[in-house]
Amino acid sequence: MFIYGILSTIIFLTLLPFYYVVRVCQKKYLYGWKEKLGFLKSPQLGEKVIMLHGVSVGEVIALENLTKKIKETFPDYKIVITTGTKTGQDIANKKYAGIADFITYFPFDIPFAVKSFLNKVNPSVILIAETELWPNFAYYAKKKNIPLFIINGRISDSTFNAYKKVRFFFRHILSNYTGLYTQSIEDRNKLIAIGADPSKTEFMGNLKFDVKKQDVSIEIGKGSNKLIIAGSTHKGEDEIVLEAFKNVKKEVPNAKLLLASRHLDRVPDIAELIKNFGFTFGYRSKGDTFENNDIILLDTLGELSKMYSICDFAFIGGSFNNTGGHNPLEAAVYNKPVITGPCIHNFKDIYGILTHTNAGKLVKTPKELENHMLKLLTDTEFYNSATNDCIKVFESQKGALDFVINKLKNIL
Repeated sequence: MFIYGILSTIIFLTLLPFYYVVRVCQKKYLYGWKEKLGFLKSPQLGEKVIMLHGVSVGEVIALENLTKKIKETFPDYKIVITTGTKTGQDIANKKYAGIADFITYFPFDIPFAVKSFLNKVNPSVILIAETELWPNFAYYAKKKNIPLFIINGRISDSTFNAYKKVRFFFRHILSNYTGLYTQSIEDRNKLIAIGADPSKTEFMGNLKFDVKKQDVSIEIGKGSNKLIIAGSTHKGEDEIVLEAFKNVKKEVPNAKLLLASRHLDRVPDIAELIKNFGFTFGYRSKGDTFENNDIILLDTLGELSKMYSICDFAFIGGSFNNTGGHNPLEAAVYNKPVITGPCIHNFKDIYGILTHTNAGKLVKTPKELENHMLKLLTDTEFYNSATNDCIKVFESQKGALDFVINKLKNIL
């Protein structure tokens, strides 16, 4: 490990100037580089500190409910959140304001940065979301007797195949972890195959599936109509949804659409689009219903997640552009099948689970979107299978949050 530490430092310092120039040319600057080098201000957190790390947006979002539960269960402990990217840092500052006591960047995996970080933050326990294996960080955490856990762990096929070739190296890295807890049995088996200790490697389920149903009653005049929700749509997606809905309605006349833009300032533009398509429509804010409208525009804040409870299925927006998708579990938790476009990098793992069954469907083109909408509306056997798969998926993934809390209770 000593030799690795020296080599990693030399390579890092050699490549850093080139990396900086490339990032500047790409207009992607080295955000947080001082903190990543260990030059963060000492936060003076005391001796009881729980640290959670999520490299970017998806991981940070996945840790939200767990962090709140930790705050509730261990009120005497300070909470530190770290991320590896600026987008992750932005989301963390937005979501964890008032929850976390300190938010910063994860250190570069070189000895002086890691040692400086650990000395200043002084965590009592460290939880790393997904499967980020940092050799120096793991080594110095163990050297300081800090329990270090991988939670919500997963390992892709390509990563697994690469790691297998240097199994001897990863066996030593993984030995520095106190526990390795994975999203699936398959992920557990992969970690063991690259050298993890089977006695420390357990299946925990997926934290992202710890979504709670809202107990609500909604009056919107759905009646016996078939209701489609297009949730969190972005510019350019509304046209796709409306065109598909127009064609679907020719086959299913009682189909209705609740259209919810991600950004409410776009509502006037969407209203003009709907007029151009010739649909009758109303506004949620005005109390309009489906009794005399084809479409209701959801122009109120905070209501979308509960609206999913009354739909037949949902299209989740941000997926026909470069946004990276939005959380499909807000609909699937109500046993509502979901459809997504091809751009889902922010929720790739969730969609991987859903689309492995009929609970979710990834469509690559607007025509595929239309065809799958029709299938869900007209094929009763398939629709029932899709709703049942939603139930099965949540059953298979539940309990992850309590699993982690119980592990923490055993060591704190």
